[in-house]
Amino acid sequence: MSTGMNKVMLLGNLGADPELRFTQKGQPVLHMRLATSESWIDKNTKEVQERTEWHNVTVWGNRGEALSRFLTKGDCIIVDGHLETRSYDKEGQKHYSTDVVAREVFLTGRRTAVAPADEVPTLGEGAAPAPGLVSTNGKKKNGKKGEAELASDIPF
Repeated sequence: MSTGMNKVMLLGNLGADPELRFTQKGQPVLHMRLATSESWIDKNTKEVQERTEWHNVTVWGNRGEALSRFLTKGDCIIVDGHLETRSYDKEGQKHYSTDVVAREVFLTGRRTAVAPADEVPTLGEGAAPAPGLVSTNGKKKNGKKGEAELASDIPF
């Protein structure tokens, strides 16, 4: 029986356009760079300090391929997944890299506070969003919840 849990949930902005690749067997894999930031007031100087962390995010399969069609640099997303650490040799020295492997990806909106409806990407009429993906146009399609209703489903 396992006693551990490997779960990560991040909210941040894409630092670059996602990159879709395919394995030798033809399986899609999407790579993204996600920036998360935190700010605080320094107790000594009373100045606002900020720190940004960069995360490598991987989305496997059809979900990654679907996301690659409309996610772009600056999009604000929520990633729910787990950590995987891999090692590789470079110039005779062993290096380690930790990635977030996404189970779910939610598009929360653009980096700007309010994006006009005609600038928000949609999947097109009749197209179903990839599993775990939130449509950002705020309209109900095929009886599904709109953005305002989906926002109330987010646990934070």
